[in-house]
Amino acid sequence: MSRMQKMPEPELIFDRSRPGRIGCNVPRCDTPEVDVASAVGAVRDDLHLPEVSELDLLRHFTNLSHINYGIETGFYPLGSCTMKYNPKINEQTARLAGFANLHPMQPVATIPGALEILYGVQSMLIEITGFSTITLQPVAGAHGEMTCLMLIKAYHESRGEGNRTVVLVPDSAHGTNPASAARCGYSVKSIPTDAAGNTDLAALATALEEVGPNVAALMLTNPSTLGLFEPNIERICKMLHDAGGQVFCDGANMNAMVGTTRPGDHGFDCMHLNLHKTFSTPHGGGGPGCGAIGLQSHLEPFLPAPVIRMSEGKIIADEDRPQTIGRVAGFYGQFLMEVRAYTYLRAFGKEHMADISRYSVLNANYVRERLKDVLPPAHDRPCMHECILTAEKYKKEHGVRALDISKRLIDYGFHPPTNYFPLIVPECLMIEPTETETKETLDEFCDAMISICREAVEEPDLLHDAPSTRITGRLDETLAVKNLDVRWWPNQ
Repeated sequence: MSRMQKMPEPELIFDRSRPGRIGCNVPRCDTPEVDVASAVGAVRDDLHLPEVSELDLLRHFTNLSHINYGIETGFYPLGSCTMKYNPKINEQTARLAGFANLHPMQPVATIPGALEILYGVQSMLIEITGFSTITLQPVAGAHGEMTCLMLIKAYHESRGEGNRTVVLVPDSAHGTNPASAARCGYSVKSIPTDAAGNTDLAALATALEEVGPNVAALMLTNPSTLGLFEPNIERICKMLHDAGGQVFCDGANMNAMVGTTRPGDHGFDCMHLNLHKTFSTPHGGGGPGCGAIGLQSHLEPFLPAPVIRMSEGKIIADEDRPQTIGRVAGFYGQFLMEVRAYTYLRAFGKEHMADISRYSVLNANYVRERLKDVLPPAHDRPCMHECILTAEKYKKEHGVRALDISKRLIDYGFHPPTNYFPLIVPECLMIEPTETETKETLDEFCDAMISICREAVEEPDLLHDAPSTRITGRLDETLAVKNLDVRWWPNQ
């Protein structure tokens, strides 16, 4: 099928439904039958399900998979929320019976292999980040950053400084940063970005002076959501420490630093890591994630229990933590995500770990260089793992927004990049190719973007109506948010 041809409408499974057809044979029950569903009123008389053969059922889901889009079907240039390829060997190790069949309520004495995996991932992440301790208990990135703030709060209170209730957050931060701070009972003060794309040091100094002894922490993403490494990071950390505050690193962009530089050496007190991004465990579909956190030794006493550590030559799950903030997950995180990350880390090894960041930075700068004449970078300096471009001139001169460009990109067979983030860049397009994409794929993507920018000048309505070659055309996104309906009923 040509990339620009209209895709055929899929036949709905309800249209193939015929009374009496069965899609699967349920095995004979080997335990006494109890109709619990009827007893508790869980069975509905009006539940309408299609009656189809097994073959029709298989074809239905296979056809759905063909019209879906994922990292295994095409380039996924989302910035910030990285969609890195997950190597298949990770899935093979996670499916090993000794790991997959573990139960979270087994006695700790029966899971020495699992403890060894957890300890191994922690040890490797300590080497990579430069922190003294890692815990894998948080189950998502935002969960990890909230846990870091809980640790900071416990630390301040242990020193009799419960008055520290203000968290400073740059205006380019991920939205989860102020949300996590507020969730922990902090008030938030925004710090502006300067013209070069760095944290405004003068504004930071003023904020520290205004807040005074009430400052608890600064939450800083490095590299920032502008795709830039903060050159003043050591100075910034010193400013906070001199004021009695702590510095949290949002590690969503660790993909640009892994194996090359260590946040723990920059002066940060703690950070969260996304194993489901940087270290190749699954991210699509909402997870399951892992928001591992690293921290310096002064925060260790407050770690969520249990703490996986070495004691007298044996790996243990230490519950004896008098100053712990308590558990932050029902069980110990997402164990099979750690198995996948362990496989990934061992596959690269210390010798090749830096290849991850080097190639991700190389790919992002290649895209930036190829597109700079049609989509200018937000800042005129080399980027890190992602490039931030602006389509502002097309909006001003031709009425074409960044959203229109992204919608037209769907017609070319590519998933759109991130739009309108960070918010401080007008008509923003955030593109992150990751280190796993080839030059040929990047050239195809860049050729498509250049062609679309030409269309924006010559045929702007083409972009206003896009996508026009997919199964679904331009949606009314405002209406969809207000009137969300994800169900389909026959004859309606």
